[in-house]
Amino acid sequence: MNRRNFLSVGSLAGLGLTLPSYLKAKAEDTINPNTKAESVIYIYLPGGMAHQESFGPKPLAPVEYRGPLSVVKTNLTGEVFSQYLPETAKIADKITVINSMTHSETAHERGTNNMFTGYRPSPALQYPSFGAIVSHELGVRNNLPPYVSVPQVANEFAGTGYLSSSYSSFSLGSNPESPNFKVRDLRLPDDITLKRFDKRREMLDIVNNKFSKEQSSDKLTALDTFYENAFDLMSSDNAINAFDLNKEDDKTKEIYGKNAAGMRMLLSRRLVEAGVRFVTMTYGGWDHHDGIARQMERNLPDFDKAFGALINDLDDRGMLDSTLVIVGTEFGRTPKINPTSGRDHWPKVYSTVLAGGGIKRGLFYGKSDATGSEPLENPVTVDNWAATIYNLVGVDHEKTLMAPGNRPVKIIDGGKPIKELIG
Repeated sequence: MNRRNFLSVGSLAGLGLTLPSYLKAKAEDTINPNTKAESVIYIYLPGGMAHQESFGPKPLAPVEYRGPLSVVKTNLTGEVFSQYLPETAKIADKITVINSMTHSETAHERGTNNMFTGYRPSPALQYPSFGAIVSHELGVRNNLPPYVSVPQVANEFAGTGYLSSSYSSFSLGSNPESPNFKVRDLRLPDDITLKRFDKRREMLDIVNNKFSKEQSSDKLTALDTFYENAFDLMSSDNAINAFDLNKEDDKTKEIYGKNAAGMRMLLSRRLVEAGVRFVTMTYGGWDHHDGIARQMERNLPDFDKAFGALINDLDDRGMLDSTLVIVGTEFGRTPKINPTSGRDHWPKVYSTVLAGGGIKRGLFYGKSDATGSEPLENPVTVDNWAATIYNLVGVDHEKTLMAPGNRPVKIIDGGKPIKELIG
């Protein structure tokens, strides 16, 4: 406690709040500070995945609500997933499913803003993404970028917001599932020797030093940071190896799946294993207004295989307890199947998944009502969900940062960690 907080406690004593009760109240805001994730893999499914056809099916609802898919039993008694999640059903005892996420934004960009920043959209201010905040608060580890996007920056809300652009994510520049996958700017061009590169770097330093004495801006500082990070990457065997999928044998690749979902999740595992703090990985398109049965058959099996492999792989390597895995999407889909056999936007209730990093295993938290229309038990708001994530990675979600114009802004405003999710 600092002097300011101590004086605040003294002033509150007249209102009946004693020091012991104050400390107890503060302790309740922080859940198990010794349980922290060392890394995060945020698997984002853009477009708005239907909860009814994934993690929150309604097999007993009327057919117009239930939808066209059947279900598969999980390894937890009484819990079921969509028919296209059989591998995930086998690891249900290792994950937490939230079937009561809720917000009020029906537009893609606004829902995405929520799920990448923990804030509702504001016309006055763009908030930093989770990855940017982690980069700002926790910094570089093992000469690796603290924040990496696989395969590229997910969207406009995955950036740094009001923070310096030096906390931006490192983007691969190509898809890991491509046969000739190479990370952009990670290796020297074939016609440039190390000696020649060092000479160019010396020349660049001379120009930068001269220019920085005369000019000062966030963009210049960020550019210097990018250069330094790039130099560190190119000179680090650990960093180069982390991005090299050729280090994985064919058997492992087959277990994940030699496709977009499999190779992106496998690369994500390699990155957090090497020391990257926050990986955002995007896969598929889930805006299924039409033919949802066909669309799910096309998208969900590859995700299912890769996700089951990722959780098992992390667990087998002893990494799951220190790696927080998140599956998120911007909202759910309408309770009723529409005239084109799809579902439309529906933010009132949807599903997300958390695993590892201090999260309880084998938990189904919250539920929607009989038709999958609204939360029935334990609704989870985006700010509370975000506060839980920050708490697990060791970031104080109530910390105040400074936006342009010396405007103080909390990392998350009003959210509190959800105790029941923490293992």
